[in-house]
Amino acid sequence: MYNVPCGKSSCLIENREKLRREEVSTLRELIDALHEIFQTDHVNIDHVQDLMTSYKSNPVEWKKFAKFDRYRYTRNLVDEGNGRFNLMVLCWGEGHGSAIHDHANAHCVMKVLQGKLCETRYAWPAKSEMEEGVMIENGEELKELERNMLDTNEICYINDSLGLHRVENPSAMNPAVSLHLYSPPFSTCSVFNKQTGQKSMCKVTFWSKYGERRNREIQDARSPEDN
Repeated sequence: MYNVPCGKSSCLIENREKLRREEVSTLRELIDALHEIFQTDHVNIDHVQDLMTSYKSNPVEWKKFAKFDRYRYTRNLVDEGNGRFNLMVLCWGEGHGSAIHDHANAHCVMKVLQGKLCETRYAWPAKSEMEEGVMIENGEELKELERNMLDTNEICYINDSLGLHRVENPSAMNPAVSLHLYSPPFSTCSVFNKQTGQKSMCKVTFWSKYGERRNREIQDARSPEDN
């Protein structure tokens, strides 16, 4: 279904020549253009990145989706993309960060709308071994591959073939906001212990949908570090 972009996944995408450049000037135009792209069964992820790059952050357009929590980052659904993608706004308070996680065989494009975010990418843990019919974890610390600091309006891309990653707001004074596209959408992913590489499943939940705050009981039922 997808044409995977060439080159390094988590590199910063700057305003340079790109294939099939298409400009959008508003968040609404971006959403409409994404719906058009995902009508086909053959999606060019480079084209998706082009669109995400061309949109210039305008807080007036996305602030209704930007709902923060005092204690941890939030995931706020903007558009369900006819079941083919999820577009969401993530809000990062000072020092908030995600767990190290995979993307459940999905593509992920992330754009910073406000502030700065640090993306750290890791290699997959060494494979476990079987001993007397029992799976034994190797217990090795995850290997860091690269670290990128993303400024407002910069984007990055990752999928599972390129490793795991963690995203955090490095500022102790300023919040950050980011726009994420995941395709296909997923309801669970895996999170990893940095020291041991141990994997556990995590349910993906939303703090809000379409700019409306959800029931507090649902919010409080989230996993501690889902992403």
